[in-house]
Amino acid sequence: MHKEGAVMATTRAGTLYVVATPIGNLGDLGARAREVLSSVDAICAEDTRHTRQMLVALGIERPLLALHEHNEGEIAWKLVERLRAGDRLALVSDAGTPLVSDPGYRLVREVRAAGLAVSPIPGACAAIAALSVAGIPSDRFCFEGFLPAKASARRERLAALARETRTLVFYESSHRIEESLADLVAAFGADREAVLARELTKLFETVLGDTLEGIAAKVAADDNQRKGEFVLVVRGCEDDTAARLLEGQRLYAKLAEHLKPSVAAKLAADLSGAPRKSLYGGGEG
Repeated sequence: MHKEGAVMATTRAGTLYVVATPIGNLGDLGARAREVLSSVDAICAEDTRHTRQMLVALGIERPLLALHEHNEGEIAWKLVERLRAGDRLALVSDAGTPLVSDPGYRLVREVRAAGLAVSPIPGACAAIAALSVAGIPSDRFCFEGFLPAKASARRERLAALARETRTLVFYESSHRIEESLADLVAAFGADREAVLARELTKLFETVLGDTLEGIAAKVAADDNQRKGEFVLVVRGCEDDTAARLLEGQRLYAKLAEHLKPSVAAKLAADLSGAPRKSLYGGGEG
């Protein structure tokens, strides 16, 4: 028997290993992850070219299988059959922990449904890394991943989250970081505390803490702050009165599309607890 906490000597037949890989710095790959990746029969990767570059840098040579959102449903059963036959497989994403805003859950679900073993090999996760340095309450948080690309859908999602009391964690790309910050200011208020973590563990890593409005201004003023990969940590809504008002305004905007303003305001106030007069300034009607 190996001692508790010792590096696993070999991988087990018929097991799918879900392996977290570095989010930037290759030095963050643990000894156990390195051993698993070196000893499995094949590695399922979101982007085989990206993963091959990482493996070459680590001195690891293993067969790669493409597994992404477009083919996962089709090949999952084939991978299950390989596991049944005794193969050892690893699942990795482009960076960080698989299944966290990445493909893989369908495969894991199929493997578990077949009664086969799935073993986690923990490591880096951008959301947790950002949360650990944000200095924002982390005892309860809500991971939202990437916001919708379309502006209307993104604003609707943010409006629904405006009165969330848990800390919120978002991923965002360089293409939309300015637009998303502007929509966050509009939905959550300019003074909401937040931290923007960029290029975590990489050479140009930055962590900006400020209000949403302050972060948006810093990003707008510096081209470098619009490059790379982003994790945004936003403090939850603390003021219950403000939360009720935000929810009331969201409901009123929706209801007013189909009802008389006075009726929409009454319903929105009843549902949210926000003052009716703050939603609609007309008479009783």
